[in-house]
Amino acid sequence: MSEAKEKNSNIRKVYIKTYGCQMNVYDSERMGDSLDGEGYVATQSPEDADLILLNTCHIREKAAEKLYSDLGRLRVMREERDPSRPLTIGVTGCVAQAEGDEILRRAPTVDLVVGPQTYHRLPELLQKVREGKKVVETEYAVEDKFAHLPHHNRQAVRKRGVTAFLTVQEGCDKFCTFCVVPYTRGSEVSRPVEQIVDEAKELVDAGVKEITLLGQNVNGWHGVSQNGSQWRLGDLLYRLAEIDGLKRLRYTTSHPRDMDDSLIDAHGNLEMLMPYLHLPVQSGSDRILKAMNRQHKAEDYLKLIERIRKARPDIAFSGDFIVGFPGETDEDFEATIKLVEEVGYSSAYSFKYSPRPGTPGATMKGHVEEKVKDERLQRLQALILDQQHRFLKSKIGKRVNVLIEKAGRHDGQMVGRSPWLLPVAVLTNAKIGEIIPVNITEASSNSLLGNAAN
Repeated sequence: MSEAKEKNSNIRKVYIKTYGCQMNVYDSERMGDSLDGEGYVATQSPEDADLILLNTCHIREKAAEKLYSDLGRLRVMREERDPSRPLTIGVTGCVAQAEGDEILRRAPTVDLVVGPQTYHRLPELLQKVREGKKVVETEYAVEDKFAHLPHHNRQAVRKRGVTAFLTVQEGCDKFCTFCVVPYTRGSEVSRPVEQIVDEAKELVDAGVKEITLLGQNVNGWHGVSQNGSQWRLGDLLYRLAEIDGLKRLRYTTSHPRDMDDSLIDAHGNLEMLMPYLHLPVQSGSDRILKAMNRQHKAEDYLKLIERIRKARPDIAFSGDFIVGFPGETDEDFEATIKLVEEVGYSSAYSFKYSPRPGTPGATMKGHVEEKVKDERLQRLQALILDQQHRFLKSKIGKRVNVLIEKAGRHDGQMVGRSPWLLPVAVLTNAKIGEIIPVNITEASSNSLLGNAAN
């Protein structure tokens, strides 16, 4: 065998399927970085992979069932594969954390189960698999996971584009009664300031222009600085804004209780902090908010929206809503409709309540009939869609700064990102990574079209 063929035959390929939230996207990218040093290269085809990792999310209904369905297909794939090309299958993320050994019991085809706090140990855990062992690693790591992750793969960062996620906080201490996050991601942990800044600089050095800070409760971040003082998210945003080459900042997902004065002031003072905020409220009914353990009232939320808008008049809000929470009456749902009408969202995510095993909501009385949930959800989504269309149309005739991200579908067309996360298609000679002014001429159902401004 020639040297080139022998080298090619030793390449191991990894396919990572990511379910769920942006934090899982970030985790999958960092898993790839961890495996890069072990000789793995990414592939977009599971059939071509030597290692398949399913990075799971446990937030939505039937998350475990979807996982086992995928594992059934992978079992067939492995059985049909040439024995000379063994396939290793791993489950990572929040379902891995919640299910643990149960995954191996129900799906013996799985070799490796790794929770979201221990994926930095992937190389050593895979070595155990190669030694013929089944591995379940769901204990919370004693060491700082992020301190043990390798540097970003510069080439992989460039391939992903000019925007990037950066996790700064994990876990949640709020214990909303519908949510599994405190049980799968653990209590709130904030990364130290300089660790975050160093990673941000790595991303920018690799060509990233826009960074979105991530956390299950990102505005609850309270990291330690080099001199030992504690900073809040507003302080961190000012520090990141000093990085040469970084043009835009965002953060998600926030809790209304942690929108402090310094963070609101940052929205007013930092031009590079984009005027778009995902601020979930879940319900407009104080009675339901109390049952959800949200620890704020609808009026508190509306006053907060007013304060943020005063600091940044062009800001757009998105939110999360759950309809049909146990005990929700018609009056409670009408309170949600009223709140949505008062805020005027640019977009929002809305869902029917589904019980998550192990959460207090699952054992509450007064579960709402599915038919009623469906009717309420349809009405809420129709209102949100109308608000989204109105927001899009309000941008027609405006000049908007657009970060160019990729080529469009038509010759000479590029697609970029507006300050409000809306995609914008424009005819331009601008290169990827440039921010250009665009005069908006048209609005579709979820994007904008414009001409490059002179």
